[in-house]
Amino acid sequence: MPTWMKVLLVVGVLLVLLLVGGAVAVYFLARTYGPGLVEAGKQTYNEGVEYGRRSDNEGCLNEAVARHARAEGFTDMIKINVFMRACLEKSRPTPGFCDDVPRQTEFMKAAGWQLKQCQRYGLSPEKQCGQLFQQVQQFCETRLLRVENANAGERDSGDPAPPPPPPPAPAAPPSRLR
Repeated sequence: MPTWMKVLLVVGVLLVLLLVGGAVAVYFLARTYGPGLVEAGKQTYNEGVEYGRRSDNEGCLNEAVARHARAEGFTDMIKINVFMRACLEKSRPTPGFCDDVPRQTEFMKAAGWQLKQCQRYGLSPEKQCGQLFQQVQQFCETRLLRVENANAGERDSGDPAPPPPPPPAPAAPPSRLR
């Protein structure tokens, strides 16, 4: 067997062992910490819903910014995103809240807007503050789509659309006179 094939075989076996070891580690971590994480996620979601019922969009953002400033690690960041989304969904609209928010597909504009918002609220980009404002983008875009769909429904709820015109009659075959 050539040397290159031996090396390739050893590398392949090592990759398989790494994948199996990683899968086993993920399984045990999920089994050990999964239920606690799910419960913490539910609790954070409920906090966001309750806060949102008593506040408006701007209030939700301000509370999420305050929580973000106190955040310690990755888990806190995830909790803040869950809180923010649940809060925005249940809160009262703030006039002009979504006016200058770029769509998610406007990548360069969105990145600049997120950085500007991080600076505006005094948050560090190193603490992933852009994720907080991605929640605002998603919320605003979803709200815009709901409004557009509702407006389309109002237009469609009037008179029913006229039936489509009948298909054209088939062309008659050319006559064969000789």
